[in-house]
Amino acid sequence: MDIEEDIKALQLDSSEDCVLVNVEDGRPDETIKHDKADGEDSVMAEEQKPDDVEKPDMLEDELKDEAHPDLKPKHVEPKGAAGKETSPPEDIQVDVEVNKKRHLNVVFIGHVDAGKSTIGGQILLLSGQVDDRTIQKYEKEAKDKNRESWYMAYIMDTNEEERVKGITVEVGRAYFETETTRFTILDAPGHKSYVPNMISGASQADIGVLVISARKGEFETGYERGGQTREHVQLAKTLGVTKLLVVVNKMDDPTVNWSKERYDEIESKMIPFLRSSGYNVKKDVKFLPISGLLGSNLKTRMEKSVCPWWSGPCLFEVLDAVEVPPRDPNGPLRIPIIDKFKDMGTVVMGKIESGSIREGDNLLIMPNKAAVKVLAIFCDEDRVRHVGPGENVRVRLSGIEEDDILSGFVLCSVDQMCSEGAKDTAFDSILFKQAAKPIPAVTEFVAQLQILELLDNAIFTAGYKAILHVHSVVEECEIVELMQQIDLKTKKPMKKKPLFVKNGAIVLCRVQVNNMICVEKFSDFAQLGRFTLRTEGKTVAVGKITALPTVADSA
Repeated sequence: MDIEEDIKALQLDSSEDCVLVNVEDGRPDETIKHDKADGEDSVMAEEQKPDDVEKPDMLEDELKDEAHPDLKPKHVEPKGAAGKETSPPEDIQVDVEVNKKRHLNVVFIGHVDAGKSTIGGQILLLSGQVDDRTIQKYEKEAKDKNRESWYMAYIMDTNEEERVKGITVEVGRAYFETETTRFTILDAPGHKSYVPNMISGASQADIGVLVISARKGEFETGYERGGQTREHVQLAKTLGVTKLLVVVNKMDDPTVNWSKERYDEIESKMIPFLRSSGYNVKKDVKFLPISGLLGSNLKTRMEKSVCPWWSGPCLFEVLDAVEVPPRDPNGPLRIPIIDKFKDMGTVVMGKIESGSIREGDNLLIMPNKAAVKVLAIFCDEDRVRHVGPGENVRVRLSGIEEDDILSGFVLCSVDQMCSEGAKDTAFDSILFKQAAKPIPAVTEFVAQLQILELLDNAIFTAGYKAILHVHSVVEECEIVELMQQIDLKTKKPMKKKPLFVKNGAIVLCRVQVNNMICVEKFSDFAQLGRFTLRTEGKTVAVGKITALPTVADSA
């Protein structure tokens, strides 16, 4: 009999264990009635009860969150097999932090040796992105090369070629923050040989900082015909940089010594040129004197003892106050690809010009119509789950090899409503785009061109060939037909069809490229519809796309 009682007791113990597991799985509570001689089992059962009660409460909380999606955290990890809620990974927390501040891309442009990289390096130092030990290392390295004043530029110019020559070759990229805004610095090369790289940087920018050297002779060199100050301003305007901060650098130089006369002279020469380039000087342009090497008037306002005549804001204050047009997070996704590499899969880099992207999205790479899936998204250096327009991102993709992607391809929405998963919250419904069409892929388009300055003895007519720069696309093109010339006075088309046009003319023409490219009409999507034409290292024309073929090769 004693043996039978022991067996019954063991069966009761095992059934109790099963009930506890079932409760962990989220099933309704079950009342267990049993008699136990051993008091320890009953104590353990009592300790389990609070957990049994908590689980339904958690489910009720989740139901409340579903009813009020605005109160729900942006992402909650799915529960595990045992019904236990896993803790959210760190990247989700970073994601919430990142999106609290607005983000702006700032491109530093100007003539070679104006001090762009030095200013960029000083900004990173003042905002705490670089430590003193690194600065001391760069100081020693610059001193060993007899280039003591270059040490601050070494923060931005990272490769050895740039440090030896003292000039920026590729677009440097760095990040810093103020109280209200996150900034990405794009340090564009100033040398005329690397203007294509400058175009790549400026095409991603929201704000331009035009750096001008106040040193005697240096401003004049950059401003005169053939100088990069002029070309960079024209390119920046064409590439969609609507806000321009003109910083007069090297004001601490012995030839200047914070002279108001020199500052006023530079301002008086630049204003008419900026106006002729299409800038509204009163609304969109701001001048201020600085010293990049000393850090004067960058983070804090100038002391009166240094510059008694300046009472305006410092660079950080002006950058914080800049307002840019809002972008549409619900629009069709457009990410022109500027670079690609392998890192646990195929990774592409670019700026989100429109729309939003999140992990798990099914997207399309045009023009080769490759269907891809988003595996991971990195914003600045942090991994995030979703990100909106204006951000620079690295996206890890599946479904395509690195060799099948070229700079200028565009990551875009698929031409159908996303059907994977229900839109559980208001937040999800924002991110799931409605039927958004992929970007058109074409080999020919109609454009309105403004001729800036042709090469000597060149005639702009049908058959003219040049290099086309549109967003991150660089492609050889040919003008196949001059359709209409625009009268500069009346702004209306002339009746007579032109055979050729001269400098300063505005003409409607048909442009043809060898390979398929992804573009939009300027009226539909300005950032993907404006372009420049260059030949033999010189910008000869700027334009906007006015019409695409009626049967564009889109998916």
